[in-house]
Amino acid sequence: MIPGVYEDWRFMLPLARRLHEAGHPVHVLALLRRNRHAVPKTADLIAGYIRERELTDAMIVAHSKGGLIGKFVMMQLDPERRIAGMVAVCTPFSGSRYASFMLLPSLRAFSPRSAVTMQLAREERVNQHITSVYGRFDPHIPEGSVLPGARNIQLDTAGHFRILADEVTVRTILDIAAAPERRELPDVRPRDG
Repeated sequence: MIPGVYEDWRFMLPLARRLHEAGHPVHVLALLRRNRHAVPKTADLIAGYIRERELTDAMIVAHSKGGLIGKFVMMQLDPERRIAGMVAVCTPFSGSRYASFMLLPSLRAFSPRSAVTMQLAREERVNQHITSVYGRFDPHIPEGSVLPGARNIQLDTAGHFRILADEVTVRTILDIAAAPERRELPDVRPRDG
């Protein structure tokens, strides 16, 4: 589980509980604290954790910035292919136009023109192993969370944070986690409006 910026692992606790109840081992990294470090530094911590515990066939479940971190790990720090895939919820894969107006460097890093955002956008080879889940509208990411080459699932909900508690989001993530070897993903349909 990789939370977003200024979120610690407890932010995703309800989802972690549901995954655990479904029989999936869940790993959280308390050492990330409030997830304020740069994407490459945090990705290095995640990759180290995965190597040290010799995890294999791992699936990353991430929110917002966590999806950028997960993709960075998959792109550059997973030569042994320990990570089978990732479900990223409301991740600014193309950045957010609002980031340029933020005072804090930890938020300005999400600018579409930041070096890391552009690097992540250029690299598409791992996208086929990523499922991007997002709602109709995200006030923090007006550009949306569509990731070329990934499995993109738009749900009939809105918001950047509320979507994590939405039952359709939870069921979608549980279905993806349960897919055998994650080769054949289930047909996930958004709920009727």
